[in-house]
Amino acid sequence: MKKRVAIAFLLLVLFTTITSEQKISLINFNLKKIEIENNFLLEEKEIKKLLIPIYNKNLILLNHKDIQKAIMENNFIESFTVQKKYPNTLRIKIFEKKPIAILINKKKKNYLSEKIDLIDFKNLDGYEDLPYVFGNKDEFEILHNNLKKISFPSNIIKDYTYYESQRWDLKTKNKKIIKLPSKNYTQSLQNYLDIKDKESFKKFNIFDYRIEDQLILK
Repeated sequence: MKKRVAIAFLLLVLFTTITSEQKISLINFNLKKIEIENNFLLEEKEIKKLLIPIYNKNLILLNHKDIQKAIMENNFIESFTVQKKYPNTLRIKIFEKKPIAILINKKKKNYLSEKIDLIDFKNLDGYEDLPYVFGNKDEFEILHNNLKKISFPSNIIKDYTYYESQRWDLKTKNKKIIKLPSKNYTQSLQNYLDIKDKESFKKFNIFDYRIEDQLILK
């Protein structure tokens, strides 16, 4: 607090002339304009609506926590940076979460980010073909991490379905179904990658790995 008061006093001295008629008061530093940049998924008006509580606050005394409390209410926002432009403008650079899938859980729809954070769902241009996840977030996060470990091409997947038996089915965009066991399924996924493009396997639509050390083709 003492530091902010000292800064306010210093700026007041710098921006105030010796004549009383030209004296600039602290009210001239109240926030009047907010500039938003680097937003692609969120509209500027959405972000500015979040920031209504900080309008007209003194720009000198406005701290990062005040801005963070307002702006992070939108879960599309990963992080942000702030630049104060005196006397009355705030420039905010937005870094958004990127949706990688659409989660359907208990009839509720959310996006999942690259870090498997939940994001409120809304129709987004360019994200109509995201894969669907029918299951819960925590189980998908485990699967997602295992897919990354073996460099499994997630762009070929149309949807993921999790069952009460604690196992997954993966459906590809070319209508292949990969039935995984409940445990140690990375070996099954690796096997699928090894054989999926071979001519002798192209006629099959179901790759069933549920029985240990077996592959049933249909």
